[in-house]
Amino acid sequence: MMKKNHTNEWIRALLAIFFIFGIGATFYIFSKELKDEADKEEASNKKIKLVNNNKEYIAQKSILDSLNVLKLEYDVAILEKTALSQQLAFEKKNVENLMEIIKASENPSNTQIQIFRKQLSDMQTALAFKIAEIKSLKSQNKSLLTEIESQNVVMYKQKAENDTLILKQKKLESTIKDASKIVLNNFKVIALREKKSGKEQETDKAKSTNKLKVSFSVNGNAVAKTGKRVFYIQVLDQKNTVLGENKLIEFGNDKALVYSFIVAADFQGKALNLYGILNSDENPFKKGTYFVNFFDKQEIMGSASITLE
Repeated sequence: MMKKNHTNEWIRALLAIFFIFGIGATFYIFSKELKDEADKEEASNKKIKLVNNNKEYIAQKSILDSLNVLKLEYDVAILEKTALSQQLAFEKKNVENLMEIIKASENPSNTQIQIFRKQLSDMQTALAFKIAEIKSLKSQNKSLLTEIESQNVVMYKQKAENDTLILKQKKLESTIKDASKIVLNNFKVIALREKKSGKEQETDKAKSTNKLKVSFSVNGNAVAKTGKRVFYIQVLDQKNTVLGENKLIEFGNDKALVYSFIVAADFQGKALNLYGILNSDENPFKKGTYFVNFFDKQEIMGSASITLE
């Protein structure tokens, strides 16, 4: 009986040990499963976070690439050198500033990414408007240039026509002027000795000469100006001194003439034979050669000379 009781106690003890080990194993297995589940959840969260970070990084890089392209497009637009160049340079600086801000942002949030995208979109839209405005300005400039070139062609043709007309007018005026000129010829000068009877006798002796008589002819010209005409006679002695009145007359073209006397005539388009007299007065003529120049205003028409013995 005692032996049976001892055996039962041993069995109960053994069962108790197995029960304790069973509870421990169950707890261990349950705890391990909980830990594994927690590790899986943490790994999943890390994976999700890494994926999210990768998406934001990719979005950040994409925005920077787009901004860099936008910056190059601004450079091209600025090279057009239009009235908008200064404004385009200012907006390009805004693009560069946004790029610096994005580069300085570490692990930007989704909200920041959305803000950056909105700013990028606004800048792209602004550039699109500016490019359209540049095209419009270039089109207007091209039209204006075409119009200016057309006007220049018209003006050039008009100028060419005017130059031709002016040239023709000048030629006509020159022709009329040449045609209206009167021509002087038959220039002569003789020395005269006046006798007591008043009769004049030609001489070549200086001591006998009382006066020099100069003569010339005016050709007829129907288109020449009619009316009173004045011709200036200049007599020079051996010392190139102007004899006679020795008066100075100035003309309107900064020219002047010192003359000895004048010969006036009423010219009516017909030929004339004219003459003038230079008296010795109180200055007798000396031996030598005397030169006589005939002028129509300041223009010399001819000359003659005489030598007195």
